[in-house]
Amino acid sequence: MNVRIRFFAQFGELLGTDIIAESSSGVALDSLIKEVASKNKEGYDAIFDEHGSFREFVIIMRNGKRLDMADAKKVRVADGDEIAVFPPVAGG
Repeated sequence: MNVRIRFFAQFGELLGTDIIAESSSGVALDSLIKEVASKNKEGYDAIFDEHGSFREFVIIMRNGKRLDMADAKKVRVADGDEIAVFPPVAGG
């Protein structure tokens, strides 16, 4: 199955902006992001803390809907899903 992962801003600079990840069916969303992010230690460390949990400021969206971080381990990705990973957003 193929899932598109889009990293934005500093995450994109470290990990790439548009990645097609191949994975087995039913993989947890957090596991897939960890797998892709592990290819760059600095990118991984920007998204995950020392316990392997998402940092509190990371924003995750699946198919255009924002996910609660507590659900990231429960949500299973499906073929064709698009996952977006954002750093904190500031505006003015």
